[in-house]
Amino acid sequence: KVGTLWDCVNMSVAKAVIGGGLAAAVYFYAPSELDADAVVRTVKPFCYGMALFCGGIAAIAAVGTLVLGSMYGSLIEGNTFKIDEYVHQQPSMAQRAQVVLLNRLNVGSHVANKSASIALEDAESPFVPSLRVTSKAGSRAGATGFKAPAEAIVVGTIRMGFGHHRIAYAATSWALGAGRPTYFHDLLNVDSPEAQLIIDMDKLYSKGSRMATELGGPVEKLWGMITKNGDENSLRVFYQMAEHLRPLMQAIPRSTPIIATHCFVGMLAVSLGFKHVINLVIDNYAQWFIVVPGAYNLVQGPSNYHNLLRMGVPADRLVLAGHWIPKDLVDNIEFDCELRKQRARARQPRRILIPVGGAGAQKTFVSQFIQALGSHVAEGKVQLMLNAGDHEHMRVAFAEALAAIGVSDYAVVDSMEGVHEYAERLRSGVEPTHAVTLFAFKQYFPAVATTDVLSRVADVLACKPSELAFYPVPKLMIRRVGDHEAYSALRASELGDGTLELREVEDAMAYIAQMDAGPDLLLTMNKCIVSNKKSGFYDGCKNAVALATELAASSEKSLPFLAN
Repeated sequence: KVGTLWDCVNMSVAKAVIGGGLAAAVYFYAPSELDADAVVRTVKPFCYGMALFCGGIAAIAAVGTLVLGSMYGSLIEGNTFKIDEYVHQQPSMAQRAQVVLLNRLNVGSHVANKSASIALEDAESPFVPSLRVTSKAGSRAGATGFKAPAEAIVVGTIRMGFGHHRIAYAATSWALGAGRPTYFHDLLNVDSPEAQLIIDMDKLYSKGSRMATELGGPVEKLWGMITKNGDENSLRVFYQMAEHLRPLMQAIPRSTPIIATHCFVGMLAVSLGFKHVINLVIDNYAQWFIVVPGAYNLVQGPSNYHNLLRMGVPADRLVLAGHWIPKDLVDNIEFDCELRKQRARARQPRRILIPVGGAGAQKTFVSQFIQALGSHVAEGKVQLMLNAGDHEHMRVAFAEALAAIGVSDYAVVDSMEGVHEYAERLRSGVEPTHAVTLFAFKQYFPAVATTDVLSRVADVLACKPSELAFYPVPKLMIRRVGDHEAYSALRASELGDGTLELREVEDAMAYIAQMDAGPDLLLTMNKCIVSNKKSGFYDGCKNAVALATELAASSEKSLPFLAN
């Protein structure tokens, strides 16, 4: 996600050289008879100074590129995996300099300690029965030393936004359902300098996401370009950082299957020499940095599969698996869709679930959307379920939007127990106590899990086209955060369970008007969801666990392109 910024730097250097050359040409080749012209006499010294300035910048950039580029060999020396061979490209001097510079910005003065190991412990999750959650030894009361049995599966993730965790919990639901001892390993649970490197990077990404959605215009355009430009160098930069994270997984036995829901986890596992690594590829837009070299890369849709093949990802390590969906949602698709169709035919109030993402972006769009729905709420046509997650600023934004439409009497749910009680009440046919229910939490897990639980009782899920774009729920795909997300909305639209991206509130309200006009749209979406299930489109995590089980039982296979 950094290639575009580097391209801009390169373009600036090119402009400096061209500008300097033109300025020099004006100065040195202006006809002498023009010297008497007052304008020429004024401009020539300026051009001379500009030529020196631009030439100096170009010279500094050239020398800097050569110096940084020359450090590339020593930087990658000792890496477990040969990225250049994997992407079938030897980097240019400028690309080498980019990797060295960005690695320095990412890790600062941190020195990779590839043999260090941080002791781990594990304890049962307070939210998910039988799921074991790892952490740094000595950091959690009641935890025991980590000692995974031979048949265990470790689902590795990073708490960066909600998406990676959501996918990880989906994978654990299928592993637990298969009877496998399952461990949830969040790298940020291992308090350490290595974990801090990830935290610092995430802060920048979250801030960029919020600025892009709130400021819009050129800022959103630039952010969109950055999030869509994952070239070969993005993989080099990400993998190089993963080499610094090795202590976070050093204590896990190498024969344990690793299901990674963040590329750092997969790259780290490959760097450490784990035998069975499965990477659940995010989004629906092919970029190099979402690929884990040496791992089995599982994708959710055919377009991503085709494009990754064309990029050069080995076919024997690329699998079209299906969407990353929790077991509970997949198992109950027919039941939930039938209830939705009954409600649509009976013209009951439409339950619209509006969650916010982990970065806490979209405040302006979501607030305006709620205000546009004000008359529908007042007339009893719509019931709102607003999930502010653990973002206090979004809880305040929701409250202000509700006040703007005259809604002061609304229910508030702030615990996971309350979420389950609310969902069970609706599932049993009882209407909510209020037309609007606000879900807001102090803890991270309920912030993520609430959307999964409520998706089963929602008639419509209105969300940005992130990981939720693949969920088996009728969806309004509202304004994206990053251009890459538009392709996830396209996937939902083509499967018939969601819309294309709705960039403006007016676009979203046009679909609300369609639902006002009759039940046909929602009936069709639910019919598509049931059909998609029969085709196995929502079985991604199920297939990932099956592959992990198969690999663990098979003979050891060597990974291609590994350094000697």
